[in-house]
Amino acid sequence: MQVSNKTIIVTGAGNGIGRELTLLLLRKNANVVGVDININALNETQKIANVGDERFKGFALDITDRAKVEAMPDEVLNHFKTVDGIINNAGIIQKFITVNEISIEDINRVMNVNFYGTVYLTKAFLPLFLERPEAHIVNISSMGGFIPFPKQTIYGAAKAAVKIFTEGLYAELKDTKVNVTVVHPGAIATNITENSGLGKPKVDLSDPKNAAAAGKMALSPAKAAEIIIQAMEKNKFRVTVGKDATMLDFLYRLSPRFATNLIGKMMKKVEM
Repeated sequence: MQVSNKTIIVTGAGNGIGRELTLLLLRKNANVVGVDININALNETQKIANVGDERFKGFALDITDRAKVEAMPDEVLNHFKTVDGIINNAGIIQKFITVNEISIEDINRVMNVNFYGTVYLTKAFLPLFLERPEAHIVNISSMGGFIPFPKQTIYGAAKAAVKIFTEGLYAELKDTKVNVTVVHPGAIATNITENSGLGKPKVDLSDPKNAAAAGKMALSPAKAAEIIIQAMEKNKFRVTVGKDATMLDFLYRLSPRFATNLIGKMMKKVEM
């Protein structure tokens, strides 16, 4: 689906990949419904985009609040009259601790934001998408959704649920005008650790050496957004974002046990 002249919802639009997705969609002449829990972040995105409410409308929303999510389609239609797609991008990681250590409350929080938030929004807008000449659902999983990362097991489980949910949607909607894409990003240079309520990373990125090392490993949010929108416009079923995600995807398909052990060794070297 070409995004020009379409109205697209982007969750997590206040920063990181979500902000870059919003800016790119606006440059491609789409209208954007920006969703984020932080209204100030949404306002900053609109300020950077330098567009009025006729092109970008921000909605401060906790996507785990089912009642508020279900009320959102009417608000969007009141403003833009139509809606053609959604990019379910909002997500959080867990504390860097084992399953034995993590609390049930934290497990529920990670599942609620990453999985149920995606489900709630998809369910709320799918009836409208089915009425459009064409529409598109993009769900952001993770490379953690197809290969396990120790001390991010619950996050990975949530993203794996997003993967299967999205692929099931694809199968169910294959004979309709609604296209579906699942995205597996690798390391992206965002502030997801802070946004997840885990404080600042222990690695000081103000140190030029650390920043340079991180830059080599992580893809920029702008480049990630470009790959995601391209996949959307080409109606791709599945896309990996970043060389790390692509390489690990291949390695895990080749030998799941070897790949899992390799990730385990790598994670032990990372100070969390």
